[in-house]
Amino acid sequence: MRRRNVLAASAAVTTAGLLAGSAPAAHARNGRRVRTGFANLAASGYRELRGQRVGIISNPTGITSDLSHEVDVMHFDSDVDLRAVFGPEHGFRGTSQAGQGEDFFEDPKTGLPVYNAYNDPQKMKDYFAERELETVVFDIQDVGSRFYTYIWTMYLAMDAAAQAGCRFVVLDRPNPTTASNAYGPILHEKFATFVGLKPISQRHGMTVGELAELFNGEFLDNAVDLTVVEMSGWRRRMSFDETGLPWVPPSPNMPQIGTARLYPGTCLFEASALSEGRGTTLPFQLIGAPDIDHRWEEALNKQKIPGVRFREAYFVPTFSKWSGKTCGGVEVQVTDYDRFDPIRTALAMIITQREVFPKYGWRTESDPNAHPWIDKLTGSAQVRKAIEAGADVDEVMEGWKSELDDFRDVRAEYLRYR
Repeated sequence: MRRRNVLAASAAVTTAGLLAGSAPAAHARNGRRVRTGFANLAASGYRELRGQRVGIISNPTGITSDLSHEVDVMHFDSDVDLRAVFGPEHGFRGTSQAGQGEDFFEDPKTGLPVYNAYNDPQKMKDYFAERELETVVFDIQDVGSRFYTYIWTMYLAMDAAAQAGCRFVVLDRPNPTTASNAYGPILHEKFATFVGLKPISQRHGMTVGELAELFNGEFLDNAVDLTVVEMSGWRRRMSFDETGLPWVPPSPNMPQIGTARLYPGTCLFEASALSEGRGTTLPFQLIGAPDIDHRWEEALNKQKIPGVRFREAYFVPTFSKWSGKTCGGVEVQVTDYDRFDPIRTALAMIITQREVFPKYGWRTESDPNAHPWIDKLTGSAQVRKAIEAGADVDEVMEGWKSELDDFRDVRAEYLRYR
């Protein structure tokens, strides 16, 4: 990987400057422990945006402490010249399902134009120029997994902003899953898709602000003028429950924080013939297919996988795979989040299911020349080939160890928080 010495040039906004004269939020006996990047930006009187023509990339998670949306707050504040809004996958208002954005509309509350920024960097660049933007802001709650597409919308927007001559400001938010380390297989660039564009680990263990600096320093051909407005009071080992921040579903199938904790692993079932629970009230927690029964649950629980138990479950998805069909399978119940490893657990589930119910294999692709979906999610053919060759979980994980160690070394250069 290339390294550029961009950290010194990146105009990081310090907590001390934004909160001068106030007690640190983490030390408060009452109220919220963590202040988001937006909260610190607002506390500064929007210092980083004053005098600029501004556009923002956001979705329903871009909220303030009183649950107002920041677009509404900034639009009605004379210190901000907000010109346009951009929605990622699922849209600015979050009304679209996976693989879709929202069509252009004019926001009825603010009158602002809302553009679809999902996976179209050329259109983003054109929109930035059309609205004569000088600064593009990004504020979306990520969930910490490489295949969650918001970080790639940020990457493409950073590239488009650099080409359009715009500044880029990231308002940081917590990584709601374990952020103390990176984990899982590394993407190989020939497998790049919009569920993974650059070589980072499956669970990256970074905030969006940290990722933005990594993208700027390692992957962009032309670095953007980047500012990260940090959080205050956040520590890497914090659970999201400890932050005091409200959970707003960042996408339709991420309804609760527990879903986000499972997602780095059980999202791999998107690449299988089994339902990953889309179309149920427990996406990524209910996994199954027709004709699967109690034998899968029994085989899994015999393994005593740390931090997790499995319940025999039956469900009927209302959409997506096996829509309208009765599916048997398991509900994943985490018993100890400190011991739970979502990627190891998902690999054990896949390997065991293929042993007990071998009729269900990988999801088939309409294009026979396309990479299998499991390769796109894991980032290479290594995991699939190891499973097909009969490897156990430890052997599969050993296959990515050296690449993960290399990525961890690079990642360490861009971490901002204790």
